Amino acid sequence: MFQIGTFYKCFEFSSYKEFEHPLRDHCIKRKIKGTIILSSEGINATVSSNKDQSLKELNIFLNNLIGNIEFRFSYSSISPFKRLKIKKRNELVPSGTNAKSYENKGEYLDSTEWIKFIKDPNNIVIDVRNDFENKVGTFDNAMSPNTKNFKEFKTFIEKQGKNLQNKKIGIFCTGGIRCEKAIYSLNKEGLNEIYQLKGGILNFLDNSEDKSCWKGECFVFDERVTLTKDLKPGKHQQCYACRRPLSKSDLERSEYKKGISCHYCISEKSESDRMRYAERQNQIDMKKL
Repeated sequence: MFQIGTFYKCFEFSSYKEFEHPLRDHCIKRKIKGTIILSSEGINATVSSNKDQSLKELNIFLNNLIGNIEFRFSYSSISPFKRLKIKKRNELVPSGTNAKSYENKGEYLDSTEWIKFIKDPNNIVIDVRNDFENKVGTFDNAMSPNTKNFKEFKTFIEKQGKNLQNKKIGIFCTGGIRCEKAIYSLNKEGLNEIYQLKGGILNFLDNSEDKSCWKGECFVFDERVTLTKDLKPGKHQQCYACRRPLSKSDLERSEYKKGISCHYCISEKSESDRMRYAERQNQIDMKKL
């Protein structure tokens, strides 16, 4: 069984570049795999290990070096990651803004408070994730910005700003990190009564006794692709050309060719792209023989 830890912390992290090597050494020694993003804004990660104490030791290691950081745990019978990747970036999440994630804060709502908030018809609820994530699953009454990437969120808010004035606005994402950045764009349009689902969807599904307001599955950026309400691997598979989640009916469409294309990306990719993907898939298939 693999234990999976998701965590982030937004803070002024001027020494993040020097932090990579000791962090990598610590993870390698404990057979930890996953993706860790380091930035001057903080740290954001999803990691896993089949060693019982590995992620607990990582939590202690991080707490000693950068202060209190909260892990959210789930479990899987399959490894969600093939290797360890530590990336250094200018932003924790590319937003196309000058926002610093630690400078803009909304009011956090726990699971019980969140359910009450989204049931109030006077409130506005915005799913700040991308359109393909929203289609897989979302909360009742949530508005989707229909963005292909998070950089487009600021444009959505600029266009919708007048319609959102004098409203209480609730925002959510997978783990919470994109909400920290989204608040900047909302504040810039004079929208200041912002409420954020604490810990994101994953924390809600882990802790809420009443999950009836969540419909569908939750997309995650690892080999599990999606998670059910019980945080178990879902039914979706992934198109390895565009990384979008695919349902059973999507896999039956004529545009889908394993590792090469799906109906979402068939018109986005060039013929040379598809030839390259086909060769990659052929090499993967040969290794399985």
